Amino acid sequence: MHPDRRFHWHDQDDMRAFVADRAFGMLFTLTPDGPRVAHVPVLLDGQDRILFHLSRGNALAPSLDGADALFVANGADAYVSPDWYGLDDQVPTWNYVSVELEGRVSALPPESLPDIIDRLSHDQERRLSPKPAWTRDKMQDGLFDRMLGAITAYELRVTAWRGTRKLGQNKPETARLRVADALGDHAIARSMRETTAS
Repeated sequence: MHPDRRFHWHDQDDMRAFVADRAFGMLFTLTPDGPRVAHVPVLLDGQDRILFHLSRGNALAPSLDGADALFVANGADAYVSPDWYGLDDQVPTWNYVSVELEGRVSALPPESLPDIIDRLSHDQERRLSPKPAWTRDKMQDGLFDRMLGAITAYELRVTAWRGTRKLGQNKPETARLRVADALGDHAIARSMRETTAS
């Protein structure tokens, strides 16, 4: 999380919506071999729980059950040139949006996997409409169940939410709008304009 409090994101409902929309991020934890990260799709399940699955061959898998972990969902980011502010004596920076979830990870029983996979694919497939949705019924008999043997389902019970929306809030509004204009239709520019308008 960025140390400048002007960039802190406190609205947990907004952060939950962001994590649910991103549905993907990085899971960090310590292992006997040192710190490791896995890139995982996630489902937000309730207020303070995310569900995910991981290959049994992943370097995190042997140490994950019962571990404290950090999940990070990153949004858009963009380099900001000092020339864009229209102010003297500025330095380059990077604007970005990110949410960190800290908590304890627990392995889930194998019978929870089909539901997690179905919910995850349903959520993503609906975003592809009008494409007909993929379902596991399209797979040959027994293959889906055999493939589940290679992964483990987990939950992370969130104990802390930390969000950063670094969108130039430390600059005058006119300077922020100049940067947004320079970035054009970039997602960060849209976020900067929304934040300036609120």
